[in-house]
Amino acid sequence: MRQRLNLILLGVSDIAKSTAFYEALGWPKAESSHAEFVKFDLGGIVMAIQSREAFAIDANFATAEGSGFSGMALAYIARSPEDVPRVLDKAASLGATIVKPATKNAWGIAGYFRDLDGHLFEVIYEDGWVFDGFDDLIV
Repeated sequence: MRQRLNLILLGVSDIAKSTAFYEALGWPKAESSHAEFVKFDLGGIVMAIQSREAFAIDANFATAEGSGFSGMALAYIARSPEDVPRVLDKAASLGATIVKPATKNAWGIAGYFRDLDGHLFEVIYEDGWVFDGFDDLIV
């Protein structure tokens, strides 16, 4: 197995509502998306959403129900320290729940939000995280 991830798949309760949330964050929907499976090109990695029920069936789970801390988060690396609270505020204005506000730490500044379906996202800025051709898609 190559040391690479190509697709992040999230199960959601309402595909249209979640699609609107991510589009409002500034992530354009891929043209190859359809009503049951929506994709967002994140610059070499795709994040896709589909219904929790369809995801559970595909993964051979008896139920799509889940709760509590998942032990997993997606992280968005901000371009500046000031972007961290700005991105958290934008997500909150779109219905996300702020789990941890922008907080200074030993390596920079970070905060967390849960999207409309409870998926945990860290918004972080650290000196040293540099990506070639990096575009800030969240506005």
